[in-house]
Amino acid sequence: MDVTGVMSSAPEPADALGPAERPVTAVAGALWRGLGYVARTFGVPAGVRGLAVEVAYTAVHMSLYPWGLVDEVLRPAGTFAHHRTEALSPAQRSLVVSDMESSTTPVLLVHGIVDNRSIFALLARALRRRGFGVVHAINFSVLTAFTGDIREAARELGHHVERLCAGTGSDRVHVVGHSLGGLIARYYVQRLGGDTRVDTLVTLGTPHEGSLIAHFLPPTPVPVQLQPGSDLLRELEEPAPDCRTRFLAVWSRQDQLIIPQRAARLTHPDLQVTEIELEHVGHLSMTIDPEVVHLVTRLLSRRPVPGNRDRRARIAG
Repeated sequence: MDVTGVMSSAPEPADALGPAERPVTAVAGALWRGLGYVARTFGVPAGVRGLAVEVAYTAVHMSLYPWGLVDEVLRPAGTFAHHRTEALSPAQRSLVVSDMESSTTPVLLVHGIVDNRSIFALLARALRRRGFGVVHAINFSVLTAFTGDIREAARELGHHVERLCAGTGSDRVHVVGHSLGGLIARYYVQRLGGDTRVDTLVTLGTPHEGSLIAHFLPPTPVPVQLQPGSDLLRELEEPAPDCRTRFLAVWSRQDQLIIPQRAARLTHPDLQVTEIELEHVGHLSMTIDPEVVHLVTRLLSRRPVPGNRDRRARIAG
């Protein structure tokens, strides 16, 4: 696993090939990346193990999916009401006592395409066990992927954030978005003024630069917006001066839904980004990977994540 802090990113060099050469080069590049993916997945024991975990968790997730269709009820008692310490474990109590600001900042979980809050069953439990008083997952309509629009979904997310702040008495929230959920949250932060509300945005397997798979989905607004080079993705490349939100972007070289996998990286000169690169973790199992869960809770509690702005650091993962 690589962890990198990024403050700015130089643009890729322009393609110097002629128009006739580009399709051949693109096909060759796609074949090379495909061979690399197969090698990473089946060529090493860690890759096979990662694939097995992804398949197993997909089955578990499908069994939990009906439960996740029921909207989670937010208890409108305020963040501090959840922190009567007599019922907390020592680990929870230590966060509450040592860092009241972090433990009382609500965490909002945003799922991906045709999914629901059940994808966060383990992560939500881990955050609560670490002492975060309010961990709330929302559901978008399953039709969002086919009849919705990312910009409209971002506005709806803004309404959820305002309700969460009003119900808990908090001025700021953390947001964790998986897949499409991360892109919806990023649009809210960058384009709709959400940085005044979102302290930290974590994106897990989010197609920040789109995914080639979107070309094979129905040509409705969301799949079109997820295609590389779409107008929405170009809009997100525009300047975002003085953005106050911190970003943690998690991507994996074994992600089977983000093609190419590096499209899940978040590089923007105006954003404060910490990047986590995984080797052998699938798209769905990012939400349960122990190291990711640990690093997410660490970042949300404002403890530094290994790595810095100028170099890559290799850590176990």
